[in-house]
Amino acid sequence: MVRERSQVGLQDCWNVEAIFPNIDVWQETFDQINPETRPRWPQIADLKGQLNEPTLVEAVLRLYFANERMLSLLYTYAHLRFDEDISNDVHKTAFSKISSLLNDFTEETSWIEPELLSLKEKEFSLLLKDPELKEYRFYLEKMARLREHTLSSEQEELLAQSLKPLQAAQKAFGAINDADFKFESAVDGKGQIRELTHGSYGVFIRSHDRPLRASAFKNLHGKYLAYENTLCELINGQVQSHVFQAKAKKYPSSLHAALYPKNIDTSVYHALIKAVTEEIDALHSYIQLRQKIMKVDTLHLHDMYVPLTGDIDIKIPYNEAEELIIESVAPLGSEYQNLLKEGLKNERWVDRYENLNKRSGAYSSGSFDTMPYILMNYKEQIKDLFTLAHEAGHSMHSLLTHKHQPYQYGNYPIFLAEVASTFNEELLMHLMLERARTNEERIYLINQKIEDIRGTLFRQTMFAEFELMIHDFAEKDIPLTPKLLKEEYRNLNIKYFGPKVCISKEAEAEWARIPHFYYNFYVYQYATGISAALALADRVLNKDKQACQSYLNFLKSGSSRYPLETLKIAGIDMTTPDPVKQAIGKFRFLVKELEKCF
Repeated sequence: MVRERSQVGLQDCWNVEAIFPNIDVWQETFDQINPETRPRWPQIADLKGQLNEPTLVEAVLRLYFANERMLSLLYTYAHLRFDEDISNDVHKTAFSKISSLLNDFTEETSWIEPELLSLKEKEFSLLLKDPELKEYRFYLEKMARLREHTLSSEQEELLAQSLKPLQAAQKAFGAINDADFKFESAVDGKGQIRELTHGSYGVFIRSHDRPLRASAFKNLHGKYLAYENTLCELINGQVQSHVFQAKAKKYPSSLHAALYPKNIDTSVYHALIKAVTEEIDALHSYIQLRQKIMKVDTLHLHDMYVPLTGDIDIKIPYNEAEELIIESVAPLGSEYQNLLKEGLKNERWVDRYENLNKRSGAYSSGSFDTMPYILMNYKEQIKDLFTLAHEAGHSMHSLLTHKHQPYQYGNYPIFLAEVASTFNEELLMHLMLERARTNEERIYLINQKIEDIRGTLFRQTMFAEFELMIHDFAEKDIPLTPKLLKEEYRNLNIKYFGPKVCISKEAEAEWARIPHFYYNFYVYQYATGISAALALADRVLNKDKQACQSYLNFLKSGSSRYPLETLKIAGIDMTTPDPVKQAIGKFRFLVKELEKCF
C-alpha cells in the first residue's frame, strides 16, 4: 500500500527545511512582505512615470529583481510542500497565497516594461549604452525586441490581472489528475488484484505479464475516457487562454507568442515535425522488430514499453542509482562530479519515493537562493534510474547557472532545459553498456536507449504536432470536442506507430492525461533537446576536451544570451535539421545493433 506522507523517513525526503525551518517561519516571512495597504511595493510604484534617466531605471530594475527574488524563495518552499501531499490544507493554502501574491506583483509591476518602451528608440538606445545599466543590458535588449507586442501600461496591467483566472484550467486538471482520480485496480495474469496508481502504472506497463499490462493500460486510460467531456473542456480552456493572450499581445498565432520572446522562429518548430515525418520509417522499422521479437500477432500500445528480453529484470535500489549516476558524470570533470555527489548524498536534494497524494511524475525545481530539488516516485526500475539522472542533469544546470550568473540571468530558458537532462542520461547509458556482462543485459540497455529516443524525440514530436493542431483548431474557431480530439489523436498514433499497431478506444483518450499539454508549447523542446544532447555527449565521450569545456560553459550561461546562441557556444545549430537527422540516425544504428543481438 502507498504510505502516508507522515510515514516517510527523513532520509527519503528533500531538505525543504533548508529554505524555511517550518511553515510558521514561512508564514512570518510572507506576512512581512505582504502588507495590507496598496500598493504592496510602494518603492517601485513611486518610480512610475520617472523612467527617463539611467539612475532611475537602474533603481526600478534593482527593486524589481530583489522583490521577485524573495517571492521566488517563498514560492519554492510552498510549492514543494504542496507537491509532497496536495491534500494537505495548510500547504495548499500557503501555495495559493504565494501564487496570489506573485500575481499581484505581476500586476503592480506590469507598467515598467510599457513605460520603458514608450521612450523613443533613440532614448532607449542611449539607455542600452549607459555604463550604469551594463548588468541589465541584455535584459533591456530582449525587452526592446518585444516593443511591437507590448501594450500600454493600463492594458498590460489588465492583462496581468487576467493571469490568475486563466490558470484555472491547468490547476483543475492538476487537482483531478493528482488527487481526485482513483483508478480501478489492475489484474495480473494470475488473477491477483494490483493497486493501480500513477506510480505503479509505470511499473506495470513494463511488466512481462501481458495481462497485467493490458489491464493497467485499460483501467488507467479508461478513467480519462469516462471523464472525456470534462477533460476536453479543461484542455480547451487552457488552449483558449493561450489564444487570448496571443491576440492581446498582437501575435499572429499562439505558437508565435510562445516562441518569439525567446528569439526562436516558428520554422524551428515546423522543421522538427517535418524532419521526424520524413524519417518516420525509422520508427516503423523498430515497431516491426519489436513485434517480431515479442512474437505477438498484434502489437498494442501496452506492449511498447516492456523490455525485449525476459531473461533479465534489473532492479536498482535508490542508493545504488545515486552511485551509478555520480560515476557516470566523470567525463565532465571532478568539480562537476563532486558538486553532484554532495547534492545527492549529503544535501538531500531528492524526495525519493511515492506517498499518498504526492504529485506524480518527476521534476527538478528550486530558486536562485536554494539548492535544486528533485521530486521522484522511485520504484527501482531502470526507467527510474534514468529519470533520476535526467533530473540531476536539470539540477546541475541550475546549480552552475546560479553560481556563474547574476539573478537576472540566473534561469536558463525552457528551450535549453532538456539538453542537460538528456545529456546526463546519455552518459549513464554509456557507463551501463560498458558494464553489461551478458547479451541479455546488452539487449536490455540498447532497447532502453532506443526507448529513450522513441519517447523523447518521436513521442514528444507527436505531442508537439497534436498541440499545434489543437491550437490551430481554436484559432480557426473549430470547436474542440472529445470526438474530434480522439479522432485526431488516433490518426497521429497511426502515423507514428504505423497502421499495424492496434489503437484501442482507451488509447484514443491518452491526450486527456498529458499534463504538458497545459504548458504552452513545451513538449517540442524535449525533442530538440535530445537531438542537441546526443551530439554533445558523443563529443564529450570521445574525450574532446574543448567539447567538454564548451558544454560546461553552456551550463553556466543561464539566460545571458538567446537560447539558440547559447547552444551555438556548445557547437550545436538548431536552426538546421541536422541535429534531429543525426539523432534519428543514431536511432537507426541502435535498432540494427538490437537486431544483431537476436
